[in-house]
Amino acid sequence: MTQPSGAAAAPPKERIAVIGGGMMGQACSQAFAMAGFEVRLQSLDDELFRGVKERIRRDLVFIAERGVGSAADVDATVARITTTADLAAALDGAGFVLECIPEDLELKRALFRQVEALAGPEVLLATNTSVIRITEIAEALALPGRFVGAHWWTPAYLMPIVEIIPGEKTAPETVERVTALMAAAGKIPVHVKKDAAGFIGNRLLHCLYREALHIVEEGIADADAVDLVLRYGPGSRFQVMPPFEHMDMVGLDLIVPVENYLWPHLGNESKVGPLLTDKVAAGELGFKSDGVGFRTWSPEEQKAFRERLLDHLARQVAAGALGRPEAHSPHS
Repeated sequence: MTQPSGAAAAPPKERIAVIGGGMMGQACSQAFAMAGFEVRLQSLDDELFRGVKERIRRDLVFIAERGVGSAADVDATVARITTTADLAAALDGAGFVLECIPEDLELKRALFRQVEALAGPEVLLATNTSVIRITEIAEALALPGRFVGAHWWTPAYLMPIVEIIPGEKTAPETVERVTALMAAAGKIPVHVKKDAAGFIGNRLLHCLYREALHIVEEGIADADAVDLVLRYGPGSRFQVMPPFEHMDMVGLDLIVPVENYLWPHLGNESKVGPLLTDKVAAGELGFKSDGVGFRTWSPEEQKAFRERLLDHLARQVAAGALGRPEAHSPHS
């Protein structure tokens, strides 16, 4: 992968502190450990930490069986991860701090005030927020120049992309150093040029969610039909033909009349509609509410779904089909 001119690469085995022991914190810790980094994973939630290393071990074995990593490396990878409830202990000696706590602006600001009081001025600070503007979180910091967004995708140990988002006061060298660090962790860093809510991936994804909900609410189709069309229609080719490549192939002169006709018919709601809010009010949350959401999932179906996702991604990674870092510029 091409490194930005003048970028200062992080030491290859620099200690990483990951704050937040939920799904993303665990997965990011696993990704760093797989790349050879020593990781300290911190959380105050004992429930999250119960069995965390065993879950990581299980995932490592699962993907090793599908060609990602080696079963012989599992013990060493797990051993690189230390769990602690002590924030100061997690930060001790760390050169990079990645926050993976819930999407609550004030909660994140409060955490980074604590982190900044404990971490030296040379330590890089990053948030894994998926939607909140980096500048808004950075308002809590005395040294916002060393703070940046580093948005991973789940499951973080398999998904190759990490969006690097500077806030309005982020120093250019911070972007360069974090870009180099993500590349050293085996990821494809993508530079987001402007600090906008949702960045790149989630702006695209949630436009899709909004239209999917709109289609069902308007009675155009039901949820099963929407998923079926996306799975076997455009979704099946996005990896080899994303939107701008598709437009170039079709011809931009043909795209203009299509968009002019279609856009007025698309959903443009500024608030979530009753299809989703009524389900939340009824406690129908999906997997976390006995499997009741847009469809009903048994525990066996939930387990099979998760394994199917990991199996699909792991086999693509092993085959070199999911992400080719050498083909991407970090400023693409």
